[in-house]
Amino acid sequence: MSRSASSPRRTGRPRLTSREQILVAARQLIDRDGWEKLTIRRLAAELGIGATTLYHHVRDKEELLVLLLNDYVSRLDRPHLPSEPGDRVVAAATAMHDALRAWPWATEVLTTDGFVGRLDASALWMIETIVAGAMDHGCTPDQAIVVFRSVWYYTVGEILVRAHSRRRPDDGRFVPVGTVPSNIDPSQVPRLAAIGHRWAAVVAQDTYPQGLRALVDGLLAQATSAETRGPSSK
Repeated sequence: MSRSASSPRRTGRPRLTSREQILVAARQLIDRDGWEKLTIRRLAAELGIGATTLYHHVRDKEELLVLLLNDYVSRLDRPHLPSEPGDRVVAAATAMHDALRAWPWATEVLTTDGFVGRLDASALWMIETIVAGAMDHGCTPDQAIVVFRSVWYYTVGEILVRAHSRRRPDDGRFVPVGTVPSNIDPSQVPRLAAIGHRWAAVVAQDTYPQGLRALVDGLLAQATSAETRGPSSK
């Protein structure tokens, strides 16, 4: 009798056969419960298989997160990149911002040491474009790294602050991050007291594009100006 004929038929949920099934289930779990709650055991339970079986496909939670991030970036449409270097930096940074804004948990993961370095080379095109744009503008390699780091910090801060602002405390109140209290003492902080009533409306506006443009223009101008002056003029 053949092996296939003698083997008992599997009952219940269909057997896990692909990495795609793992990633789909992991994304669903994260969207529902948050990435902090993602564990191999919880994911295995979600899939209806044993944790040991799942470990044949992914080594640990970190590898699973990297796989999710690489898969997510691979599905993004790349924007048209302008010929002007500064515009390319802005376009790539905007694409990075929009992608992470749609999946804020990925921003938190990528701020953890080592995660960016574990992404596939094909997933690093935004970073490559920003660095290349800075160097094409006239920045040195070190200056290009500073340009990217500054853009990255600005982008991450924008996304995380807005993501956390949408969360409500346990008592049900909604307190936007950065809101100025209404009962502040004008004698201590007169300017804040005078404009505090406008604060929530202004910070709710999407000012990322204007801020990004000003940041990139300033960084590139500063870097190339310093390069033109040279060390003797400092």
